[in-house]
Amino acid sequence: MIKHYDSLPIGGDWVAPTTRMTIRVVSPNTEEPIGEVPAAGPADADAAVAAARAALPAWRDLNPAERAATLRRFADLIEARKDRFAELVSSQNGMPVAVASQLEALYPALLLRYYADLAAAQQEENRPGMLGGSIKVLREPVGVVAAIVPWNFPQTLGFMKIAPALAAGCTVVVKPSPETVLDAFLLARTAIDAGLPPGVLTIVPGGRDLGAHLVAHPGVDKVAFTGSTAAGREIAQTCGRLLRPVTLELGGKSAAIVLDDANLDLAAIGADLFVATLANNGQTCFLGTRVLAPRHRYTEIVDVFTEFARSMSVGDSLDPGTQIGPMATARQRDRVESYIAQGRAEGGRVTTGGGRPADHDRGWFVDPTVFADVDNDAAISREEIFGPVLTIIPYRDDEDAVRIANDSDYGLGGTVWSTDTDRALRLARRVRTGTIGINRYMPDPAAPFGGVKASGIGRELGPEGMAGYQQLKSVYC
Repeated sequence: MIKHYDSLPIGGDWVAPTTRMTIRVVSPNTEEPIGEVPAAGPADADAAVAAARAALPAWRDLNPAERAATLRRFADLIEARKDRFAELVSSQNGMPVAVASQLEALYPALLLRYYADLAAAQQEENRPGMLGGSIKVLREPVGVVAAIVPWNFPQTLGFMKIAPALAAGCTVVVKPSPETVLDAFLLARTAIDAGLPPGVLTIVPGGRDLGAHLVAHPGVDKVAFTGSTAAGREIAQTCGRLLRPVTLELGGKSAAIVLDDANLDLAAIGADLFVATLANNGQTCFLGTRVLAPRHRYTEIVDVFTEFARSMSVGDSLDPGTQIGPMATARQRDRVESYIAQGRAEGGRVTTGGGRPADHDRGWFVDPTVFADVDNDAAISREEIFGPVLTIIPYRDDEDAVRIANDSDYGLGGTVWSTDTDRALRLARRVRTGTIGINRYMPDPAAPFGGVKASGIGRELGPEGMAGYQQLKSVYC
């Protein structure tokens, strides 16, 4: 094991857990244990929420410029430890370290500084009243936030919640996924070292039961969750019953629409195509894993994507040259393999991949896989696989492409590939989704991110992301 903790970071201190349960982290590369932390129980979560409530008044009432200065100091210290964050994330969830070094290591500090600037610049709004007098519109922090974070991008998705919530004046209790707790403990240490007041940011590691305890906790004012649609529905039911604000960023099955004039030169588009379709071993919610191809270029596009997937370097996630690492867990590999088997059973033709790499006898690896000769009704076209599996679906014309893209329970991401930007934009406007890219896809901190339909409720990032952690109060003067 490379790291062992015996206490929990609650209320700005390291305290003994109330249970004897532990979480053992296993390397997806070697299947060997690499760390162990205490599992928080309900009493530990209660203590974390109590600490967050106690810290709320002072943090809420702090001058926004002072709060922003604290967040910038936090960002500086995270950045100073960026290599360690990248290594820990990569070693736990199989994310290629080259990806982790760009996202997990750098995005959190970027978000903290972005929201620090927004909070410092935000002004009280005054409006003239229609019935005489004037109106002050105040934006106040919603209160204590329970942030439930998944394993695929634990730092990036965590700070999409933490940064705007802290900037708005909220306090935050984070429940990381059991698969990625070592980086969460480094985050707790970094928050303490950066001088965040005790209770402003607390980490409580645990499983689904602990998450459910936090979601229903009477001391929590808002829930922010990223994860599966099934879990999101359960959280929404609880929050609806409690009339508790909630942000849900859930699953996706996005369409990558290749128009008939698209440039398919992999030397020119390969890097952007990778981010849009296979990033993080396919374990990314917004990926365009449904590739829609015009019938008269179908064979050509199948060949291009087959070459693209086959060219990926599969290996240990800590190797800087790796493009596709292992699945995060054995359970996730089993899930991906079951979908590959189902795709074959439904008549899909595997053009590359479809199995495990021959040169990896340990680790939860799956070869990048491409299916041709499938339609949009196949399970592999409709259900989120969360692995390096692409399906290539033919369409007749632009109208048919839009119809197929919108024929999905999800609506989170998507791309349109074309040399005619105006045409691509016209088509993108017609796709029912929360985000979409033209010849590229990368969520930008300045733009609202989130989905429609079964992909979620609410938005993260952009000014809208901070607005989700504020409540409006009108003062009639």
